[in-house]
Formats: sequence, C-alpha cells, structure tokens
Amino acid sequence: MVIVVGGILVLRLHVFLALILGAMTVAVLTPEAALQRVMEARVSRGELTAKAATKLVSKPPAGRVADEFGRTCANLGILIAMATILGQAMLLSGAAEAIAAATLRCVGATRAHWAFFATSFLLCIPVMLDTVMYLLAPLFKAVARRTGRNYLLLIMCTVAGGTITHSLVPPTPGPLFVAGELGVPLGLMIGMGTGIGLGAALTGVLFALWSNQHHSITVPIDEGILPGEAHPLPALWLSFLPVLLPIVLVGLDAMLSPTLAGGEAISGFAWVLKTAGDKDMALTLGALAALIPLIGRREASSKAVCSALSEGAVILLIIGAGGAFGGVLQQTGIASELAASFRGAQVWALPMVFLVTALVRTAQGSATVAMITAAPIAKALIASGTPIHPVYFAMAIGCGSKPFAWMNDAGFWIITRLSGMREAQTLRTVSPMMAIQGVVGLLITMLVAWFFPLSR
Repeated sequence: MVIVVGGILVLRLHVFLALILGAMTVAVLTPEAALQRVMEARVSRGELTAKAATKLVSKPPAGRVADEFGRTCANLGILIAMATILGQAMLLSGAAEAIAAATLRCVGATRAHWAFFATSFLLCIPVMLDTVMYLLAPLFKAVARRTGRNYLLLIMCTVAGGTITHSLVPPTPGPLFVAGELGVPLGLMIGMGTGIGLGAALTGVLFALWSNQHHSITVPIDEGILPGEAHPLPALWLSFLPVLLPIVLVGLDAMLSPTLAGGEAISGFAWVLKTAGDKDMALTLGALAALIPLIGRREASSKAVCSALSEGAVILLIIGAGGAFGGVLQQTGIASELAASFRGAQVWALPMVFLVTALVRTAQGSATVAMITAAPIAKALIASGTPIHPVYFAMAIGCGSKPFAWMNDAGFWIITRLSGMREAQTLRTVSPMMAIQGVVGLLITMLVAWFFPLSR
C-alpha cells in the first residue's frame, strides 16, 4: 500500500507502474513457506490441483505477477474494450444527447434537475462520469440561461446521479474490476448497485436542493458546442438500446442459471438466451447496437472504435496491474491473518473496507484506482470466512470511493471548469455532497446486508 500510494503521490509514477512495482515487491517478499501453505489450502479446497500448486510455488516472483496480470486481463479484457466502444459510440452518434433531450422534454424546464439527475444516472452506467459531464454541461448551461435560476442545482444533480453509477454499476471499469475480483455475478452487481446507488444518489439530490438555497452560482458566458449538432439524433429506442440490451441479457442469464444448474436438457431458445447473456457476449452486442446509428458514417465509426480502444487499453493495463497486486497479496496468506484479527468483529468488515477505499481515494484522487487498491483487502476478508456476501463488500468499496473529491482529482477539475465554478465553490458544494452519498451508501449497504444476508 505504501509503495502504490507513495509511488503515485510522491514519485508521481503512473498508476500502472506503481501497481506493478507494488505487486513485484509483495511477490519478492513472500516467503516460500507461506506460499506453500496457501497453495496447500487451495488444493484442499479444490481450487487447484497438486501439480498446478507445485508449479506455481516453483515460479519466480515476476512469473507469479505475470500470471495474475494475465488472469485479470482474460476475465475483463473483452468487457472493458466493449464498454469503452459502447460509451464512445453513444457520444459520437448523438445517442447520449438524444436520451438527455428526451428526458428534459418529459419533465419540463421547471423540474429540469430531475432530468439531469436521471440522465446522468443512466449514462454513467456505460460511460465515464468525466465524459458525461462534457456532454451535459452545454445542456444544463442552456437550461439555466433559459430559466434564469437553479444553475447550481442542475450541476449538482448531474453529478449526484452519475457519480454513484460510476462506482457501483458495471460496465464502468471500477465496479467491473471489483465484481470480477470478488467473484460477484455481473447481474447481481448491476441490480444491487442500481438499487443501493439510487438511494445514495437521492440523498445527493436533497443536499443539492439545500445547497441551491444557500449558495448562488452564475452561469458562465461561454457557449458550449453540443456533440452531434452536424447530424440528426438517432431514434430514442435506438439510443436506449446499447444501455438496456446488455442489462436485459445479463438479467435473463441470471434468471436461467438456477434452472439449468441441475443439468437439465436445454431448449434452443434457452441456449440462445444463455449464450447471449454471457457478460462478454452481452457487452459485445451492446457495443454493436451503439454503432448502428453510425452506419454510413465510416469516419465517425472508425473514430469511435479507435479512440475507445486507445482509452480501454490504458484502463485494462491499470486494472490488470491491480489484479496482479491483489493476486500476489493473496499468496502471502493475508486471509488467515485478517481472519484472526477480525474474529468476533465481523460487523466492522464493511466499514473497514469503506475506510480503506476512502483514504486511498482522498490521498491520490482517482475513484477507480482507490477501488482497485481496496479490492484485495476485501477479497482477503471474504477468503477468511466472513459470512458477509461479496456483493456487499463490492458496494462498500464503491461507496468508499466517493469521499473526498478535491484538487488531486481530475474529475474535480472537470466539474469545476465545465460549470464555471471556483475551486472553493466546488469544495463547499459538490465535494461534501459526494462524501455524504458515500456514507449514506455504506449505511444502506449495511442495512441491506443485515436484512438480506445472501448465501454465498
């Protein structure tokens, strides 16, 4: 943890390099005896064969890091590539703008803050929050100029809706990595993240309404340029299709899985649903659906794919390095140490994971990096035998990535610059709102875990 966070903050290393150095250090310092004990335990649980365990123990430290890096990339590589293509294509085709415009028409100018809240909540499932802010900033400026009021409310409701799904609902990279690392089914992660996230996000709206009464923000004079102005917007159903199609397919797969668990014969229709509901296939179909409005616009389609893959490659390298760091950390036997430390104090497991994520987030700025760094701790707690379902750890990590947004966070500057606020204004309004959302999200998670203790 010191090498990863210190490397980013003090030495200004790239996140990928800091995580790989942390993983290498852990692998080098892991005693062979400890590694042998962990492998024997995994063999006894049926996770590895004796031959595979012996081979892994004999590998050099760098080889074990590479194995864990490759495992993570194999699990998440297609997902991340398709998710970035989906998001980029929705922006370039005007699908995201069409969703925003339709929501505004439905609620009207007087309730425009709910339109921006709902639009941001939905769009940040496949698209990064920073990108959604670039899309919606010209729209909430135009609405504020037209109505002459509630500019701060529009800004804060946009952030309130998007920041939660950015950290709780796949396929954005942070929750996607956490779900894969903790073994949470994608359908369960999407459903739980949407439900808990909505509760936390509505708390953000309440704080935004209060802030709007106590602070005044003037709409900047600059005129934004709307994406997609040069081309007609796609039909609304086609705009929603890339977002809803993967969610529906993954949900149907989750519903079919218990039915097919007993090995019953599967019908042709069920086989199609099962195949299409696989997370990699569902996201691929979603990405193809996002590219449909770009048919006939070869240059825009090529740009969407190329820029998305460039962005996705960097994200995948970071997440792969995070997976390597977490994997070699598990090989040290940390799970048994945490089990001994937390025996009789399982009630503090979720708050501890939340606190670790929040500290890393506050220290280095990135919510995604904080989630990647905290996931190995949660994984070790799960391996130690805690009765808490992994999905609740995933929720605690996502909520912990909200406090506290300040000057070391790129998103803080994007919100500040696009809205025209001063740094002090953002610190007094948006930053505490996000922190409150995170804390409320943790409390909701703990309540849901108490009343609905899912079986593992």
